[in-house]
Amino acid sequence: MAKRSTGLRFQPSGGARAATLPAGKKQRLCIERLAHDGRGIAHEGGRTWFVAGALAGETVEARVLAARSQIVEARVERLIATSELRREPPCALAGRCGGCTLQHLAQAEQVALKQRSLADQLHRLAALEPREWAAPLLGSEFGYRRRARLAVRYDPKSRHLAVGFRAAASQSIVDVDACPVLGQALQPLLAALPGVLRSLQRPQAIGHVELFHGTASALLVRHTQPLSEVDRQALRSLCAEQDTQLWWQGEGEPQADGEAAALGYRLQDEALTLAWRPGDFVQVNAEVNAAMLAQALDWLAPGADERVLDLFCGLGNFALPLARRCAEVVGVEGVQAMVERATANAAANGLDNVQFHRADLSAPLGEASWARGGFAAVLLDPPRDGAAAVVGQLRSLGARRVLYVSCNPATLARDAALLAQQGYRLTRAGLLDMFPQTAHVEAMALFEADEERP
Repeated sequence: MAKRSTGLRFQPSGGARAATLPAGKKQRLCIERLAHDGRGIAHEGGRTWFVAGALAGETVEARVLAARSQIVEARVERLIATSELRREPPCALAGRCGGCTLQHLAQAEQVALKQRSLADQLHRLAALEPREWAAPLLGSEFGYRRRARLAVRYDPKSRHLAVGFRAAASQSIVDVDACPVLGQALQPLLAALPGVLRSLQRPQAIGHVELFHGTASALLVRHTQPLSEVDRQALRSLCAEQDTQLWWQGEGEPQADGEAAALGYRLQDEALTLAWRPGDFVQVNAEVNAAMLAQALDWLAPGADERVLDLFCGLGNFALPLARRCAEVVGVEGVQAMVERATANAAANGLDNVQFHRADLSAPLGEASWARGGFAAVLLDPPRDGAAAVVGQLRSLGARRVLYVSCNPATLARDAALLAQQGYRLTRAGLLDMFPQTAHVEAMALFEADEERP
C-alpha cells in the first residue's frame, strides 16, 4: 500500500533546504580562481561551483554534472567572456577525453598553477615553507608518455568496440587512434590497434590494452575470456608489423607471447638499463625522470662512505644510481616480484653494493634486520597515500638527510609535518612536471636534521 503523505517536511536547523540542482541544468557563472585540480571556482546561489574547462576571470555558461549539499560540479557549455590565458587545445578530443584537463591553458600557466598548489598545501597543511624553492623540472609538453593504458568496452546493442580513454566526468569511453601526449614511437601502434581489435571474432573478451616503449615496444592484451587462435594470430600479425612485443594477461601475471626479447628502459646519463615487465610501475615521462634522478643525486649528495636507504624502491630507479656513489644502498619495496626484478637489475648492471628487501611500508618498520646499523640518508618515493607509517621512524635510523619524492602534495605536506616534529628542516623543494596537460602535481623535497637536536 502506498505510504500516505502528511504534508510535513523536515528542514535543517539553519532554515529551508536549498532546492536541488538537476544534472544538465545550465547556469551563467563568473569564475573567480582555479582550484588545485585546474577547475574554475565560482560562487552562485549560496553554492560553490567547480567548473571543468573554465579559467579565472571568465564568464561561462556551465552545465551541472552533479550537486550535493553546497557543492556543484559542472563543465563549461559555452564561453561568454574568455581569459587572455586561454589557448586553443592542440587535441581535437580536449574537453571530451578525461586524460588531459588543462590543454586550454599554456604550459607556463599550468606550471604556475601546480607551483601554487604545492606551496599552498605545504603552508596550509604543514605550516612549512622551504628555505629554497628550486626551479621546476620541465620536459616536453607533448609526446612524453612512454606508457599508456587504453580502456576497451564492447556494446552488444550497437556491436561497437570502444577503444580509448575514459571520458571526462563519465564512465563512457572516447575512441582514440591518436594522442598528442603519447610518445612518437607508439603513435603508429595506437593508430592501427583499434581496427585490429574491432576485427576480432570475440572483441568482448578484451578487458584493456597497455602500450609501452623503452628498449623495445610492447603491447599487453588483458583478456577476460579465452581468445580464439584466429584472434591471437591477428594480434600477433599486428605486433609483427609494428615491431612490437606481444604480451598476454588472463587470470595470472602477464606472459610474453613466445620468447620475448629484453624489455626495459635506459638511464642514459647513468649508463644503466633496468628490465621491466608489463604491470610493473615505471615513470611514464622518461625525460623528466632523468632530470629528477639528476636532481635527487645532487640534493641528497651521498658520500662514498655512506649507507643509504631507498624506500618504495620499485625496480631500482633511484637505488641503482645511488649505488654508483655510496658505500651501500638498501632498497625496500612492498611487492616481492619487484624486489626480485630490482635484485636482477642490480646484478645485470654489475652492482654488488645494493640489496633489496620486501616489507609492508604501510606499517611501522619495527625491528627489520636490514635497518640495523642505521643510514646516513633516506630517499623515499611513496604512492599517493604517502608514507605516514614510516616517516616517523627515520630519525631513529640516524638519517641526517631525507629526500621525499611525492606524487601527492597533500600527503607530502602531512608527512612533512611529521618530519618537522622529529627535528627535520625543509631546506629545498621543487615541482616535477611529470604530467603536462594535467593538474597532476609531483614534487621533490629535501629535509635536513637540525644539528642541535639529537
